[in-house]
Amino acid sequence: MATLVSINISRTKGVRKTPVEQATVGPEGLAGDAHAGDWHRMVSLLAEESIAKMQAAGLDVKAGDFAENLTTRGVDLLALPLGTRLGVGDQVVLELTQHGKECHNRCAIYYQAGDCVMPREGVFAKVICQGEIHSGDPVEVREGDGGE
Repeated sequence: MATLVSINISRTKGVRKTPVEQATVGPEGLAGDAHAGDWHRMVSLLAEESIAKMQAAGLDVKAGDFAENLTTRGVDLLALPLGTRLGVGDQVVLELTQHGKECHNRCAIYYQAGDCVMPREGVFAKVICQGEIHSGDPVEVREGDGGE
């Protein structure tokens, strides 16, 4: 079963996020997070397995260091087609809207961590159903509309 390993927020864009035990996911993303807003990248996700690759390459990094909102374990996020829906905990449903991102400049994360895996392996989602999430919640892959 896939799991939500860490919930991460920051009030500033482009910096490492701080892990929290629980969060409210509202109509525009995680309450209190700088990336929340009315757009297609309300919530960012990165697999713990991606962070482990960076650790194996010698970087001293952990969940939240790549500015991801949600760190997951046990689901291949990049293999999921856009439009796939993820259930997180009992209430929240997210819909994948973007794989990776283009970084025009090296952000603070790159300089702090030595590399940034988000452009290559992060995914982004919009909020379909709001609610509370907690570290350790199950993450369930649900059928989506295939991005249509």
